[in-house]
Amino acid sequence: MNQLKQIHAYTLRNGIEQTKILIVQLLQIPNLQYAQTLFDLTPKPTVFLYNKLIQSYCSHGNQNRCLSLYSKMCLQGCPPNQHTFTFLFASCASLSSPCLGQMLHTHFIKSGFEFDIFCLTALVDMYAKLGLLRFARQKFDEMTVRDIPTWNSMISGYARSGDMEAALELFMSMPSKNVVSWTAIISGYSQNKQYTKVLEFFLRMEKERNVRPNEVTVASILPACANLGALEVGERIEAYARKNGFFKNMYVRNAILDMYARCGKIDVASQIFDEIGSLRNLCSWNSMIMGLAVHGKWDKALELYNQMLREGTTPDDVTFVGLLLACTHGGMVVKGRKIFQSMEDEFHIIPKLEHYGCMVDLLGRAGQLREAHELIQSMPMKPDSVVWGSLLGACSFHGNVELAEMAAKSLFELEPWNPGNYVILSNIYASAGQWDGVAKLRKLMKGGNITKAAGYSFIEEGGQLHKFIVEDKSHPRSAEIFALLTGIYTMIKLQRRITFCQSELEELSY
Repeated sequence: MNQLKQIHAYTLRNGIEQTKILIVQLLQIPNLQYAQTLFDLTPKPTVFLYNKLIQSYCSHGNQNRCLSLYSKMCLQGCPPNQHTFTFLFASCASLSSPCLGQMLHTHFIKSGFEFDIFCLTALVDMYAKLGLLRFARQKFDEMTVRDIPTWNSMISGYARSGDMEAALELFMSMPSKNVVSWTAIISGYSQNKQYTKVLEFFLRMEKERNVRPNEVTVASILPACANLGALEVGERIEAYARKNGFFKNMYVRNAILDMYARCGKIDVASQIFDEIGSLRNLCSWNSMIMGLAVHGKWDKALELYNQMLREGTTPDDVTFVGLLLACTHGGMVVKGRKIFQSMEDEFHIIPKLEHYGCMVDLLGRAGQLREAHELIQSMPMKPDSVVWGSLLGACSFHGNVELAEMAAKSLFELEPWNPGNYVILSNIYASAGQWDGVAKLRKLMKGGNITKAAGYSFIEEGGQLHKFIVEDKSHPRSAEIFALLTGIYTMIKLQRRITFCQSELEELSY
């Protein structure tokens, strides 16, 4: 920087024109303020200098300066080129301004750069990021030549909007795919919580010869492993991430930590947490607190929270979900009330629906059903099925028919298709000996064509997830599977018999 200032001073003293070179060098450092000062002193800046400055402001998140420079450019009679619009479309996408985007599109057409593939791709990407998928698809379909980034932009747009069917249709239609294409479809399924699809497409991607997962791919796959309990795949991805230097990426580190914490590998998660060390962010703390909480280590979760506060990290709403879950698992009603109260009193965090749900669950499990119901009635938002479901579950455990009927009534309105709520209330009636209530519910279920869906499970084998139900024979090797299970069951029975005989002999010896 000092050297550039010396060069600038030298050019001024000797009347040498080196403004263009100096601005370019300053933008590389970057020192945008100094570059802007030199730019403002330039009598007639070229389109090259305008573009360089617009590009720098765009990459550093100052999108408003990009547009003000474009306005100045137009006022000074400096015609933009295709690069100008490429940078401006990227800026407009970040500003989330559809009107501004359409205005720039109009200027773009008038400027005559409609056939530049890079500009058109940037335009499609802008509309896709703004959520204007109809306009994005229209331009996409009008393009006679499309490159891979054009397809990727459209696929990512559909994925962000939740339309994975349209995203998949485009993905399958692509003439050729790169790692960004695969990452777009995988991250789309991950964002939309279709985790089985995430693993399915990752396993497909692994079979592609010239495509290797990047940091974004890895960070998108790991949440699926965490939610499905696909530990074997998760461990393989961790090894791949470390081998390729991706573990330096904070998103990847936190995703690996979260995966182990959710899969119940708390000791491994703790090692990862310690390895991250001073680089931990709030996401790291939250993943570890949540992992400890849901796996019954409530005391360690609360200890970690205190450590987090001592080290100067401020909690957020996710932190408090983990803490309330810890209190629920530890049966700590008083502590839970204090933590819930501290959200607003100490940290100015307004409790959300999930926090009220945790409190209802905490109070319900502890038998404080009236207080749980009063809390639901005092909620500033409408309770959802999770909140009412927590109360109904607590009523089932503690045998409270009156509150169970209230909770079930709300659940029948919120999710009339869910047979589980009818079954739970029916069991509560049966436990209380109210058989007329059982008969009434069965009649309601029959009249509404509500049937209990068969439960299913996942098992991971050979890096793949297999879904199955009770006595499922759909698998092509089901005969071998059942034969093996029969053999295992026979061995268990034999071992039990041997153990029983040994204990009999030991008693006789005495």
